[in-house]
Amino acid sequence: MIDDVIMLRHGRTSFNLARRMQGQIDVPLDIVGQWQVDQSAYAMARRYYWAKVFAIADEPGLLRHPGPGAAKDSDIEEYRQAPAAQRAMRVVCSDLFRAQQTAHAFADIMGLPVTLDPRLRERSFGEWEGMTREEIRAKDPADYASWKAHTGGELAHGVESRQAVGARGVAAVESLVRASFDDPTPTTLLLVGHGSWIVATITGLMGMDPDGLNSLDAMRNAFWSELTPRYGGGAAGPIHWQLGVYNHGPELADEVDWENGPAELRRPGMALWKPIEVSA
Repeated sequence: MIDDVIMLRHGRTSFNLARRMQGQIDVPLDIVGQWQVDQSAYAMARRYYWAKVFAIADEPGLLRHPGPGAAKDSDIEEYRQAPAAQRAMRVVCSDLFRAQQTAHAFADIMGLPVTLDPRLRERSFGEWEGMTREEIRAKDPADYASWKAHTGGELAHGVESRQAVGARGVAAVESLVRASFDDPTPTTLLLVGHGSWIVATITGLMGMDPDGLNSLDAMRNAFWSELTPRYGGGAAGPIHWQLGVYNHGPELADEVDWENGPAELRRPGMALWKPIEVSA
């Protein structure tokens, strides 16, 4: 049974750096984004090391053995009998490549498979995909202002509503969680996706107004949130959610320029990521 759900946002892309509406355009991580997801993966691997023990116990082929001249083989029973092997982890991610790269940064360390699920795709931004906020504001000023005020002006341009994104996310999460109900193994579900999808999904799970201006803050690249499901009335009964951690990252993120990465990764003339000004 899934009793723990983690939602991890992908790392930085060139569209994130340029402040372009990424939506469902398939854009890979840039060099800083790869660094971000690697740092988060290392931090999560320390915290969830038991998942590697589970993976080896579940799939003995992952355990490497010495050559014929060695005194003995590696002992799979050490893994099978370890208390850590009694808990499982599943990794499910959006089928967009930036999410796949992020998922594999963690899963490959742990020996875990990654399952793709298009229901975890980012919010579609319709006609606005690929455009900067400045370009949108110049082209559609009234609808841009309405979008920023959470009054729906973006819908005239084929943008998926916050309610629709949240409903899509809630349906995906709850179907995955309910499908595990009869499995006695306690399981952590790691969902790797996108900023707007994560915010809208958590908002929906918590029963919050997705268009409320006092809603959750935006997720930072390669940061994660964690929720606990509380079951009531069996597999088909209501699920109540408790948000334990929101927008959390590795300790390193407090010590460096997380959004721009270390200087040795930035080529000459590379633009620097800057926060959106309040007036925008």
